[in-house]
Amino acid sequence: MTTVSGTEGYADEAEELFRLYESIPAADAHRAVLHLIPQAPGWVLDIGSGTGRDAAWFAAQGHRVVAVEPTDAMRIPAMALHPQPQIEWLDDSLPDLTVLRRRSETFDLVMLTAVWMHLDETQRRRAMPSLAALLRPGGTLIMKIRHGPVPVGRRMFDIPAEETIELARMQDLHAVLNGRTESSQERNRLAGVIWTNLAFVRAGS
Repeated sequence: MTTVSGTEGYADEAEELFRLYESIPAADAHRAVLHLIPQAPGWVLDIGSGTGRDAAWFAAQGHRVVAVEPTDAMRIPAMALHPQPQIEWLDDSLPDLTVLRRRSETFDLVMLTAVWMHLDETQRRRAMPSLAALLRPGGTLIMKIRHGPVPVGRRMFDIPAEETIELARMQDLHAVLNGRTESSQERNRLAGVIWTNLAFVRAGS
């Protein structure tokens, strides 16, 4: 079985990751971007949805959610843990999102939590046009990007916010948030892990 680039290590640690992620409420994990999440029910794309915690949170707010997760060891248990009918699960991955792009759908909110830093520079340049094409006019793209020690067996890159902002600008996505927050996990805080929170809005209405 071929491992999707960037997902290294997740299948082996799936059980522990479920315990960690599900122990932190989504609203706490995303406190820095709560004001950017649509209040009215809409269409949300959660890329790298992992345990489904965030997808379930969006569904509970009335949104329809497409949850993209390429790791079987994460996606299959997540579907069982969060069986809400408003969530559709897809086996797909960046940078191309081939399955999703074929459907020609667009979304009010596209969410990437702990995903972008798994892509190398070439993949990031390929991925940004795909993300922009999935946003409706006036839609919002939110990214949460990790910085700090790389866990053993993982593939991560330290990405300056300025690079991502420039890639987004080239796709007519305008930055509305650029800030850093500490980790929600005590172990990561002690290790010096911090997160960049970026958000972009596509022009139009």
